[in-house]
Amino acid sequence: MARKKVFLICSECLNRNYTSSKRTDDPNRLELNKYCPHCGKYTVHKESK
Repeated sequence: MARKKVFLICSECLNRNYTSSKRTDDPNRLELNKYCPHCGKYTVHKESK
């Protein structure tokens, strides 16, 4: 199964902090609770377009 590389952006400061991979046939956006070094706290990181 093929995977594609996605960027995760912080929902508060909108910085691209992380990369991840996901299946190409998955239509849902990835959302993870990760540490943002710019904000200094844990925030929701969403898959960018």
